[in-house]
Amino acid sequence: MSDSPGLFRPRNFLIAALVGVGLIVLVLSTSVDAKRAAELRAGELAGDVAARVIASNTESGGDTHSRDFISIPIEVRKLADNVYQARGVGNTQVIATSEGHVVYDTGLATQAAKQRRLLGEALPEGPITHVILSHSHQDHAGGTRFWTEDDTEIVAHFEYPEEQRYLKELEDFLWTRNRMLFPFMPESPPKSGMFAYGDVVPTLLVNEPDILKFEQGGVRFEVLPTPGAEGADNLTLWLPDQKIFFSGDFFGPNFPQFPNVFTMRGEKVRKPIEYIRSLEQVIALEPEMIVPSHQDPIVGKEKIREGLVTMRDAVRYVHDAVIAGMNAGKSMNQLMEEIVLPPELSVTQIHGRVSWAVKSIWQYYATWFQFNSTTELYNVPHTAVAAELAGLAGVDALAKSAASHVAEGRDLEALHLLEVALAGNAQHRLALETRIAALSSLRDEAKATFNNTYEIDWLSLRIGQTEEALGALR
Repeated sequence: MSDSPGLFRPRNFLIAALVGVGLIVLVLSTSVDAKRAAELRAGELAGDVAARVIASNTESGGDTHSRDFISIPIEVRKLADNVYQARGVGNTQVIATSEGHVVYDTGLATQAAKQRRLLGEALPEGPITHVILSHSHQDHAGGTRFWTEDDTEIVAHFEYPEEQRYLKELEDFLWTRNRMLFPFMPESPPKSGMFAYGDVVPTLLVNEPDILKFEQGGVRFEVLPTPGAEGADNLTLWLPDQKIFFSGDFFGPNFPQFPNVFTMRGEKVRKPIEYIRSLEQVIALEPEMIVPSHQDPIVGKEKIREGLVTMRDAVRYVHDAVIAGMNAGKSMNQLMEEIVLPPELSVTQIHGRVSWAVKSIWQYYATWFQFNSTTELYNVPHTAVAAELAGLAGVDALAKSAASHVAEGRDLEALHLLEVALAGNAQHRLALETRIAALSSLRDEAKATFNNTYEIDWLSLRIGQTEEALGALR
């Protein structure tokens, strides 16, 4: 990654320039409506350029599951008589009423202006009375500015401001991590303008156990705080008369699935017991349709109930097994290997993995010190002596031993040895070739078992990095 600021790269500069033109138009516009229309035009124009840049980055991004996700077309569909959805990376939903419209989630900033225009063409005339945000992630709240009008109520969870604050303060750190998994992302996040993150100011906050209830145009709305899913600030929407549940990211991108109790890309704690309680709250609603802010709606009361109960019981099973194992004196790594879901609770692990949840729950309760090694308490990692170990053992011997491990199906043991070997000689051909073999074997296994997108994308990244290092030797 270059040291040059991202906004001065040609593609980023083009987007910034287009946004700048839009801002000039806004300044010159004389009416509020004209300014809003100009901002929407500028946002859609800049979003189209961003989409082309992202598509270009995605084409060169290697073996990544994000390719299909980012390629979802922006289009509007009608889900019920009064419910409209604009698809995209993040879906935007609008519930139309005779007294104005309620928006649930506003999608990705670069797609929101186009989503707004297409939904506006499909919707009956009416003001935007409420924008309800499921949580503070950019792909759910990024387009808020394109939807708010003078009297629009922006509804969010009580924890939303705090979640937005830390995500903004750690933006560069988290962006770098995310870009490793999602290579279509620009090199650096926009720090100003209409695509910048972190400027949403809610006008109404909802906190558990309260439920925000209101009626508008004959439609009853209930806004439910449901923490523990994608963070502490998760907010869902329930239409009790239509039995429609708007879930945001409450389930993740698939339903049913094993959730990301914590996400490997790195965020704050997600409390497993809170999530179980939130799932029980949703089960009691008996929804007949789930409208997520990623992917497609799920329809069918019995199908939905079965999925909800399985997700709740699966999370509870893993949580309780970790607690029992900790009390029995078992190590975290032991439990990561031992705890698996029973057949009756089997759900896809394409997004969250049980073994990662085991590790996360352990650390949630016991934090970072495992009482195994004194060096855990200090700032010198084992890698500090890896080069010395390589010198003592010999890089050739380590690489050959690692190759034997790979041949016998012990890829993880091989990677441990290769970390030492490559610390001694980062250009050792056999070590690099063996690392590619070990990583490729792990990726093949991942695809054949859980098909977890994060795991596969990470392994693909590491394979690509190692192939690049090996190619430099030729």
